[in-house]
Amino acid sequence: MKGIIIENISNLYKVINQENKEIYKCLARGSFKNIGITPVVGDIVEFSEKENVIEKIYDRENYIKRPKIANITQIVFVISMKHPKPDLLLLDKQLAFAESLGVKSLIVINKCDLVEENEIEKIFNIYKNIGYDVVKLKAKEKAGIENLKENLLGEISVLSGNSGVGKSTIINALFNDVVTSEGDISEKSKRGKNTTTLVKLYEIDKNTFVADTPGFSTFEISEIEKEDLSHFFKEFKPFMEKCNYIGCSHIKEADEECAVKRAKNNQEISESRYENYCKIYEELKNIKKW
Repeated sequence: MKGIIIENISNLYKVINQENKEIYKCLARGSFKNIGITPVVGDIVEFSEKENVIEKIYDRENYIKRPKIANITQIVFVISMKHPKPDLLLLDKQLAFAESLGVKSLIVINKCDLVEENEIEKIFNIYKNIGYDVVKLKAKEKAGIENLKENLLGEISVLSGNSGVGKSTIINALFNDVVTSEGDISEKSKRGKNTTTLVKLYEIDKNTFVADTPGFSTFEISEIEKEDLSHFFKEFKPFMEKCNYIGCSHIKEADEECAVKRAKNNQEISESRYENYCKIYEELKNIKKW
C-alpha cells in the first residue's frame, strides 16, 4: 500500500493511506539504515498492511534537515504584530531559504487586532509589492481563516515563525477544534513558550496538509552561499543584470555601478529589505570565515 507519513514518534510512523484515509502505525525496515536514509514526516512510502512495515521511500522533491520534513510545497511564514513584535530580519532569512528550495511562500500577519491598521499596511505592502501572497489574520477570532484556507488548498504546507506568533492557534482555527496545544505568552518577556514538540501533518482537505513544527525558525541559513543570496531576494532580479560588474555583491560597490543600490535609492526596492539583505550577507560571510 502507498501513503504519506504524517507523524513520527521514536521509531513508530503514522502513515495515512490516501485511498481509504485510514491511518496505519508502521515500523521501518532496518535495511534503510544500511543505505543511510531514515523515513521522515512528508515521505511518500510503500508499506505492508499485513506486517505494518515501511518497505520503500519514494524519491523526495525536497528535504529540510531541521526539523526533519520532506516533500513540502509551501512554507507559511507567520509573524505577529505584537507579543512578539514582527521580526522582519528572520522573515527575510526564511523567505530567502524558501526561494533557495524552490518552494512557494505565503506570509501570514497575525494578531492584527492589537495594533493600528497603518502599522499592518506598512508590512503588508512591502511583501505584496514584491509578489508574495500575504494574509491578515486575527486567529483567536478566526477572522481571515477562510482566506488562509484558500491559500492552503492542494499544498503540503509548513507553518514557520517565532514562538508566540500563533501557529497552534491558527491550526486549531483551521479545524475549528483543539488539535494542537496553544502556548502561553510569558508576561515578563512577552515571548511565546514553545508548545509543539514534534513534526506532525494535519489533513485539511484532499491532498491538502499543514504541518506545525518545532524549531523551524532555527534552520541553517549557512546552507546558502553569500554569493547566491541576492538571487533569493526576488525583487533584486530585474536589476541585477544591469549592474556594471559580474559578481556584484550589491553592498560595497558604488551606487553608479550597482543597479540594485540605485533601485533601492529610487524606492523600487524596500529599504528594510535591502538592509536585511546586507545583514544576512554579512552573517553568511562571517560563518564562512569562521
